[in-house]
Amino acid sequence: MTFPFYADAEEVPDTWTCECGETAVRLGATIPLQEPARRPRTHYEILRERRSEKELRALLAERLELLRTGRTRQSA
Repeated sequence: MTFPFYADAEEVPDTWTCECGETAVRLGATIPLQEPARRPRTHYEILRERRSEKELRALLAERLELLRTGRTRQSA
């Protein structure tokens, strides 16, 4: 087993980044609790903020009809 700190180190930090990428904590150290990171919103959640369920159903039906008939617009 290898230790990431030298024996003659002046001060060992309370936290450091482990080889696995996680944050390691020294035994007996007190660290402040961090709020969990906000997860990114999905495309659907953003749409739901802007449009009602009725509007979304109408747009979906319109787009499906365009796909079925092959009349989709080409991107520039």
